[in-house]
Amino acid sequence: MTVIDIHPHIISDDAERYPPAPLFGKRSDWSQERPCTVASLIAAMDEAGVDKAAVVHSSTTYGFDNSYVVDGCNQFPDRLIAVGSVDVAADDAVPVIRGWVDKGLKGLRIFTGGSTKDFDPTELENPAAYPAWEVLGELGVPMCIQTGPIGLPQVTDLARRFPKVNIILDHLGRPDVLDGPPYANADSLFALADIPNIYLKLTPRIFDDATKEKASAETFFPRVAAAFGANRMAWGSNFPTSPGTLAEILATARAGLASLSAADQEWIFSKTAQTLYPALAD
Repeated sequence: MTVIDIHPHIISDDAERYPPAPLFGKRSDWSQERPCTVASLIAAMDEAGVDKAAVVHSSTTYGFDNSYVVDGCNQFPDRLIAVGSVDVAADDAVPVIRGWVDKGLKGLRIFTGGSTKDFDPTELENPAAYPAWEVLGELGVPMCIQTGPIGLPQVTDLARRFPKVNIILDHLGRPDVLDGPPYANADSLFALADIPNIYLKLTPRIFDDATKEKASAETFFPRVAAAFGANRMAWGSNFPTSPGTLAEILATARAGLASLSAADQEWIFSKTAQTLYPALAD
């Protein structure tokens, strides 16, 4: 089975050429403690048996400067594509997006909070960003959104307002699954299932949560697949942000999804990624 990772990160070891300028002014601990160059990522992919990847720009290292993720991925065009970040509410957002796409960017991401800042969904409801969303639909560029349950109403509005833009929800929107089946605490996540342009990114966070308290991988992931369809679910390693080697992270994901059919697993580990990022299907 082809394996595609849609959420690793890379950090340059050349701070002069690629100077850190983290979003919100605070650099993430992981980017300093577990840096990973593009060459290191390729080596980890080879060891783990990961064929291709959509590499996600580290906003908590470089802010809106996508230079390293674009330059790094362009070194390995047969294996990697770049997913970057842009200030979508800025006056020049549309030409900036076009400029990065011309340089090779294949996707975008909005970081509303996480390791360095509490989630703030107000960025997702700013009409100044609508022209940027329109151009994403025009160019066929998907948007990843990093938020928690607090931001899902805004995600819903954006998905319905811009149906031509595929939205990929990082970490499944961090649902509370600890109550176990039927996972009533995650109702806000399952409420998104009828919106066809919302996709789910399965990362170590959810595989870990699905082993706690009343949750289990055997009950949660089939519930998600039944609601959304495996063709709207894709695996992302979050390497090296999440602990462990890429091979270990992949093994955990495989174990967590073992209760799903082989066809569903094929969608999650490759075919959905190729739908979202056609360059990964080449």
